[in-house]
Amino acid sequence: MEPRLWTPPLRDLADPAASWGHDFIDFCALIGWPLDPWQRWLAVHLGELFPDGSPRYRKAIILVARQNGKTIFTRLLILYWMFVERVPAILGTSTDRGAAKRSWVKVVEMANAVELLREALDRRHTVLQIGEEDFWNRYGSHYRFAAPTRRAGRGDTLDRGLLDELREHKNRDTWDAVVPAMNAVRDALLVCISNEGDAESIVLHEEHDAAQTFIETGEGDPRTFLAAWSSPTGADPEDVEALAQANPGLSHRVQLDALLGQARAAKAAGGETLARFRIEIMCQRVDLLEAAIRPEDWRACGVRREDFPDLAQHRRQAALCYDVAQDCSHATLAVAVTVDGLTYVEIVASWDGYEARKQLRADLPGWVDRIKPRKVVWFPGGPAAAVADSFTGKYLRNVLIEPIRAEDVVRACMGMEEQAAAGHLRHAHDPLLDLHVRQTQQLTQGDGWRFARRGQAPIDATYAAAGAIHAARTIRRLGPVA
Repeated sequence: MEPRLWTPPLRDLADPAASWGHDFIDFCALIGWPLDPWQRWLAVHLGELFPDGSPRYRKAIILVARQNGKTIFTRLLILYWMFVERVPAILGTSTDRGAAKRSWVKVVEMANAVELLREALDRRHTVLQIGEEDFWNRYGSHYRFAAPTRRAGRGDTLDRGLLDELREHKNRDTWDAVVPAMNAVRDALLVCISNEGDAESIVLHEEHDAAQTFIETGEGDPRTFLAAWSSPTGADPEDVEALAQANPGLSHRVQLDALLGQARAAKAAGGETLARFRIEIMCQRVDLLEAAIRPEDWRACGVRREDFPDLAQHRRQAALCYDVAQDCSHATLAVAVTVDGLTYVEIVASWDGYEARKQLRADLPGWVDRIKPRKVVWFPGGPAAAVADSFTGKYLRNVLIEPIRAEDVVRACMGMEEQAAAGHLRHAHDPLLDLHVRQTQQLTQGDGWRFARRGQAPIDATYAAAGAIHAARTIRRLGPVA
């Protein structure tokens, strides 16, 4: 019944005067839609009131796995807002306009099916014209829906907002349209309900993490509520207790044997199939659906810094590679050497911000002079091209700056993955490189693949490492430095 993570209350919520959730529970029972135990828990905690009777929360982030009854909860909540609280303006969104309209239609049908609610409706209580759809009652409460775009809610004042499937919000366009439309309303409430998303679920993860930070540290927005029904990180898909933590409707709305069957199939398939099971059914955050380098392979290649060789003793085999993020907001310089069949890679330097490329251009000669590598390379056809114009074909401290051949880009990317999978790679768990590797996906190219530069997450450290590894492995061997 309880989520694994939630915002603790400030008072005893068993007191009916401490939460409007008790009234909501009674309303649902009265109209013939009694809530499940987990829904009742959610209603009471979401509806927490301050001692003066004002609502504690203005925003709510709610995570629960699919098919557990979250959509019916939101439809009942809209009816409560309309017929009990009687707020003037309610807006709902979903994965797209079609899904939002289907939910709107269901709410209208539910109201028409309950005599108590039907009595508060005029004979004409809906507008069906495309783009103008509206549902209202005699109390002056209106419920409309919109596609999740930058235009949702703009030009209106909203009392209540419902963002269903927040996981589908890849940017803050809808959020930035809806939230300011509620700023002038003293008791406004925005409810965001979803199951987990992948690495592109930007808004869900930012809002979830901000709410969790407040729970853990007390820093942040005290008027945001978080309730997350989710399996613990790393839990086995066949762990019944872990499944129950993400599926509070287990054995009522959701059948255990169905989940276990899907879990076994997902484990057998692995890869994206398993990742999607963890996201959809276990409500776990998975960085990537199709990671370029398996997390377990990358972790296995990590070693302590003291186990790294002294690069000064192997500079004749050392290769440098620099790369720039897609939006040019970050740049990275990596070095790699191959010693006794193992390739060691580490981040030499990184630059952040608008002037990252300028700083890379200015600092590169100093790093080349310090490390004295055999090669300095970069990836053609990518965002590093602007910096490369200053150096390509030139000798920098007697080292030729040269692009990786276009036909070798796939070799470099797939080669880094192969070296990690084979256990022939070593790194010292540099936080930047670890992060960028986690954010790196595959992009098919011909019969192979390269690293995908998509979304807002930078991966220039992964590219820089791959280029350095490729160059280091293809350097003609010379003797050690005297």
